[in-house]
Amino acid sequence: MNTAGRLGLYGAGLVVVFGAAFAAAGAIVPDSAVASWTERGDTGHDAHAETKDPAADAAEKEDTVDGIALAASGLVLGPLTAPATTGADGVLSFTVVDGSGTPVTAYETAHDKQLHLIVVRTDGSHYRHVHPELDPATGVWSLPWSWDAAGTYRVYADFTAEGGQSATLSRTVDVAGVMQPEPPTAVVDSTSVGGFDVTLRGELVAGGGSELVAEVTRDGTPVTALEPYLGAFGHLVALREGDLAYLHVHAHGDEPQPGQTAGPTVAFTAEAPTAGRYLLYLDFQVGGEVHTARFVLDAAPGDGESATGDHDGH
Repeated sequence: MNTAGRLGLYGAGLVVVFGAAFAAAGAIVPDSAVASWTERGDTGHDAHAETKDPAADAAEKEDTVDGIALAASGLVLGPLTAPATTGADGVLSFTVVDGSGTPVTAYETAHDKQLHLIVVRTDGSHYRHVHPELDPATGVWSLPWSWDAAGTYRVYADFTAEGGQSATLSRTVDVAGVMQPEPPTAVVDSTSVGGFDVTLRGELVAGGGSELVAEVTRDGTPVTALEPYLGAFGHLVALREGDLAYLHVHAHGDEPQPGQTAGPTVAFTAEAPTAGRYLLYLDFQVGGEVHTARFVLDAAPGDGESATGDHDGH
């Protein structure tokens, strides 16, 4: 698949998963609800475009973002199985089913993988981006799994089924034990991980495209050995604080070739649908090892949008 096709699988290169916590992980979604969500995605844009009403436009953005539920595009993320407590080795597994309940068994490759699984605790900590294996006979995705900490986790499955049905579906999983929440977040645009210093420059503006540029250095020296990872030299995910809205952002430029390196900067285009605070996770690879740098940025109100509160107290 060519570069344009691969990036097109993620829309404009940005997929946002927004999930208010759905506690009933095993809930069954009626076919009528699936059809309703699918129709809404097909018709909502034109109706709001005619009104040119800012409030309607804002509502449209919230309605049409990917990953706000366990069902979209006529597909449903089935119940998840995973260890129930911390420190227990086991398997995380799930299926994706169609409207008739039949498991999906064929997927297209996007960003080098057939399915991207994002797992994060609801306070934004314990982030993981992994790639389970598919059993094509049963449609079951699985991988070895254990939990490092108790709490409620949101799990996002980002994929394109064979035939072009793209979706980012989400469920929550509760892990038993005493949760030790992370401290309240503050804006962070520079961090260190694995001996690398990483800075994220740029400003998020709600409702429009914003350029973010990550720079990687080591001991003050620019790192020019960034390796291809998931079809780019960097992979960025952002979660909206409060409801864990999720943005999946691809890097600028053509898809790198095997053996090619780049750096010290990687540029992204991000599009936050609303003003507010976002938690961002940058995956980059050097020497065959993937590192994840975490940032926190505020998205400023765009045209026709007002601020929703003072985040300095978070």
